[in-house]
Amino acid sequence: MPRNKKGKRGGNSSSKGRNGVRGETGVSDDDLASDVLSHYSSASESASVIEEGAGEVVDEQTAQEETEDKLKQCIDNLMDKSAKTRLAALESLRMAFSSRVLYEFLLERRYTISDCLERSLKKGGGEEQAAAATVFALLCLQLGGGVEGEEGFKMLRPVLSTILIDSCASLAARQSCARALGMCCYVSASDDAEDLLKSLGHLESVFVGAYPLGDGSLPSVKAGTPALHSAALQAWALLCTLCPASHINTILNHHLPRLHACLESSEVNFRIAVGETIALLYELGRDIDQEFEYEDCDALCDSLKGLATDGNKHRAKNDRRKQRSIFREVLHYIENEDFTDEKIQFGIEVIYIDGWMRRRIYDAFKEVLESGVRHHLQFNPLLRDIFGLGPPLILDASVKASKISRTERHLFNSAAFKARTKLRNKVRDKRADVM
Repeated sequence: MPRNKKGKRGGNSSSKGRNGVRGETGVSDDDLASDVLSHYSSASESASVIEEGAGEVVDEQTAQEETEDKLKQCIDNLMDKSAKTRLAALESLRMAFSSRVLYEFLLERRYTISDCLERSLKKGGGEEQAAAATVFALLCLQLGGGVEGEEGFKMLRPVLSTILIDSCASLAARQSCARALGMCCYVSASDDAEDLLKSLGHLESVFVGAYPLGDGSLPSVKAGTPALHSAALQAWALLCTLCPASHINTILNHHLPRLHACLESSEVNFRIAVGETIALLYELGRDIDQEFEYEDCDALCDSLKGLATDGNKHRAKNDRRKQRSIFREVLHYIENEDFTDEKIQFGIEVIYIDGWMRRRIYDAFKEVLESGVRHHLQFNPLLRDIFGLGPPLILDASVKASKISRTERHLFNSAAFKARTKLRNKVRDKRADVM
């Protein structure tokens, strides 16, 4: 998905130092987490489009000040000696960062937070490392693609990569680092070929552990590893959408045959991740050459047909249903270039997921933001830029009454997506000289 490089928003960040934090004392970790979430819930409600018959207006400024005090306490708690206190603080920050846009608040505290997250990643246990990686991904989404986000990514990319490729590290931590590395690189370093290539390489080094052995058989892996392979593969696929045409050709030639073999994996979620990645690579191939076709396409389609009609009673009913649905979509796209649009509505706006690249990008944000993804689509300039939505809308009740037709919305989104595809191709051409 093509994106304009983000510039600075707000004040001059170069004049900011590593700020100290202040906060209240004598508050339990559970109370603090609950307070942060409740404050953000009420503040988010007051910031959304005004509903007819809405009750009493929330004093947003007061709610904002109270919430910022709670957040400052959470940031302070990241430096506590107690692992339990640090974990509670990370969870509170995760909930706050995912539920509201906090650019101005975080801009002057980004060094302090990044230092604390780096400490948790380097010295914390597996659970703390996993939580810190998730919070860092959210911090990058908050800061956007300008120099502030780039600074944080360059600072923490090495430690994220180190944990990711460390076979002795916690699987949960490695999985979280895979997602964070993919997301932060996508957001913060899309124009830096060196960071992109390094991130792609580290993610690839993990999921190739699921590739077939010399005799063609798939390797046996320990419990929990397929989830790590899936996370690394999905993060890698996200970054593939940023690669120049010359690198995409190399990826297609090397990975498609091996991913095809991985469709025989016994792990349903990994099979699904593989199928979606094959479809995404096919879309990238067709983006470069409309006549692109995998050399062993007939065998691939046979494999996909088998998975799309799989009635194996040894598999859970929900797993069979999910697998059949996904692989029918993959098969239809590869055979006929058909893709069933998915509509995502938030407020009075809507986006259409009309391709495999766009689906992977949206799913990646949803994995990190969870239930907060719609709020960020409404108010986060980074997501609005990526999905071609323009600046955040400022609406009142009278504006809401003015309906936009479904056809008009779809045409606008399609036009925006095509424009961004052209921009992505231009960016790819620029990168081709260095990759």
